[in-house]
Amino acid sequence: MRWPGDRRGGSRLLSTAGPTKLVAMADAFEDRLVASLNSLRQNAKLAPQIEVPPERRFVGLDGYRHAIDAAGKGGVVLLATAPAFRWVHFQYAVAQGLHVFMEKSFAVDAPGVRRLLASAEVARQKNLKVAVGFMWRHDPPREAVVQRLHDGAIGEMHTLRTYRMHSAVGYSARRPGESELAHQIRNYSNFTWVNGTFYLDWLCHNLDVCCWAKNAWPINAQGMGGRCVRTEGDQLFDHYFVEYTFPDGAKLFAQGRHVNQCYDIFSDFAHGTKGSAVIMDSLAAARPRIYSNQVMTRANEVWRYTGPEPDCYQVEHDKLFAAIRNNQPYNEAERGAQGIMVGILGRMAVDSGQFLTWEDALASNLELAPGIETMTLDSKPPVQADAQGRYPLALPGQTKVL
Repeated sequence: MRWPGDRRGGSRLLSTAGPTKLVAMADAFEDRLVASLNSLRQNAKLAPQIEVPPERRFVGLDGYRHAIDAAGKGGVVLLATAPAFRWVHFQYAVAQGLHVFMEKSFAVDAPGVRRLLASAEVARQKNLKVAVGFMWRHDPPREAVVQRLHDGAIGEMHTLRTYRMHSAVGYSARRPGESELAHQIRNYSNFTWVNGTFYLDWLCHNLDVCCWAKNAWPINAQGMGGRCVRTEGDQLFDHYFVEYTFPDGAKLFAQGRHVNQCYDIFSDFAHGTKGSAVIMDSLAAARPRIYSNQVMTRANEVWRYTGPEPDCYQVEHDKLFAAIRNNQPYNEAERGAQGIMVGILGRMAVDSGQFLTWEDALASNLELAPGIETMTLDSKPPVQADAQGRYPLALPGQTKVL
């Protein structure tokens, strides 16, 4: 089995039940490609599976085409570049007949989501296997607690809470001789058109887990965000809050913050008419728990996960490759697109300051990076800095998202 590599995750793909070989790699930047390749080669177990001669190492924004072509029909491609480019790469991989693993995030705007959905349908028609990087869906502890929630362990679920709060996202100065577009792509976490904001790219796992627990997608959202302490000239807000409503009226409250020396938490909680649950609690290995009421103390605990805790990052790759080898249906692309739309809906609500429905947000024709499929590193980027080196920020009440 052959697949072209990207920036992350190659070791896990090579660690699936064999045989697998890495035959090509692509990256926008040569230094990152070389660093990734050298990192894989340092693993003595995996080194014999790496066959990437210089002529199959492709640099630049069109490198993905050459890497995918090198793998050929029936190969597997790992897509792990900046999120804005995901739909472009996925569309081409499906057109060329490759199976796909794509990392989160999968899109940054509604047009990107719609293109993902269209390619997902083409992949289904071609019997291509597609996995997406929402690894918690393949985590036994999370699977166990979600199943109990679906079975009514806490009664009718009326509230979910999710948090991702930690230290500030960094920002690197522009390198000498580097184009403006290259600078923004290197700092993709700092520019809305490339990563869809901190809220989307960093909270998307939590949002997907909560919607999985509720077994529904939200129908609307409203929220707020801004800068309290951040001084970098990039486009990041340093705090976000979004309220989602599900079809039955239940709520999901999502909070994101990246500010130094503040309370840190990375957790998901559910509340129902008969109890409450910890779905995930700060550390990835923290075991899910269910309580008899809303006071989450050990005295009120009625269930705690005690089973195996395999590496869910490896499990998601194992399942994809098993489906390929056994020719079993496997296509997570539609669910991934819907899951990422939850984050996009929240980002749109925060940026605009408006109450938005799912339908209106998904129908939006506003592209954050129009023409991205033809960009080169010398192209003019979608946003430019002002004379003080500061990039435009979203202005709630003024920014248009529809």
